[in-house]
Amino acid sequence: MKKDFTIILFYRFTHIADPKLVAESHRSMCKELGFTGRMIVAEEGINATFECPSENIERYKLFLNTDPRFTGIVVKESVGTGTAFPKLRVLVRDEVVTLGAGSFDIAKETAKELPAAELDAWYANNEDFVVLDLRNDYEIACGKFDKTVDPGLSNFRDLPKKIADIAHLKNKKVVTVCTGGIRCEKATCLLKSEGFSDIYQLKDGIHTYMKEYPGKNFKGTLFVFDNRMTTDVVPTENKITIGQCFFCTIPTETYCNDDSTRPSRKILCCSQCFQNNEHQLRT
Repeated sequence: MKKDFTIILFYRFTHIADPKLVAESHRSMCKELGFTGRMIVAEEGINATFECPSENIERYKLFLNTDPRFTGIVVKESVGTGTAFPKLRVLVRDEVVTLGAGSFDIAKETAKELPAAELDAWYANNEDFVVLDLRNDYEIACGKFDKTVDPGLSNFRDLPKKIADIAHLKNKKVVTVCTGGIRCEKATCLLKSEGFSDIYQLKDGIHTYMKEYPGKNFKGTLFVFDNRMTTDVVPTENKITIGQCFFCTIPTETYCNDDSTRPSRKILCCSQCFQNNEHQLRT
């Protein structure tokens, strides 16, 4: 019988005095349960995306909840393929998501969370706000919210250098978004310190909004950092494809790597243009 697989995504900012021990215990459990994917452990918390046999998810959740630092952690799920990751990696790093803007007391300094239902109500009531998307520019290319401002990030760590470019938003109502919420938690600490006075963050990220409100104010699909490349999270009849081929601009949601630049970049590319430019492209 064919085995079902699920992708799980979770994080938590919490002080971890023993990141190496935490990494070792999770690496051992993940190997036992047949996980692939990656986890980063740092003194500031954990951040993980795994693919696993669906039958083992609850056992791993129980393992997570035995540690008081991770009790009640939100685990987001989407359908896996069995080939989303080539192997398991559990790493100890200085930051669980790299911003390079110094340390923050996330619990005290981060922006107020805006649940998916409230963001949906903002749209329904035509409130005056903008969505500041903190994902990389190539992630935004295949899917984004209505009212999105793209700050043009090649990497999340570029945000400190982009503050001047988005300074005109400081006195507007702003809701920041990212895939699962982790980038917003840290970035809004920086943005508040830079004078953004009416700022919120989408609770649990775009992934959760798409699951609760498929095909509504988020148009397109969600870029993910695994071999799937994109996911709709849940099927929807109202889906609109907004991604465009880099070369011919026809609608597409297929990514490839463009090696004509250094470093290589991810671009959207239709099948015909991929064939026409195969000397510089790879999947």
